[in-house]
Amino acid sequence: MPTFPDKHKSALPSPRRIRRGCSKELYRTVKRMKTYIPESKIKEGEEIYYRKVIGNLLWIHENSSNRKVLANWWDEQVSQELAELWEVDRLKLSEAFRDAFGG
Repeated sequence: MPTFPDKHKSALPSPRRIRRGCSKELYRTVKRMKTYIPESKIKEGEEIYYRKVIGNLLWIHENSSNRKVLANWWDEQVSQELAELWEVDRLKLSEAFRDAFGG
């Protein structure tokens, strides 16, 4: 039986693509929260989120098709730190992220 290349498997995303994805996800989250967050704190939050994604990139890439698992990871690993930084309710932040992310 001939072996075919894994043409349906994508390569790891570039750091630029990861940074842009994190930025978009947090922008959509903040928009759904309908709360003002200063631009400097949003940039700091994006940097925190980006570092956590880079640190778990292989696991995130393996689960890229399961938004619910990724949203659960975000709740456990990222939401607490962002809620403290942005001084918002963690549950409200998590709910807004799930709404924006689709998990």
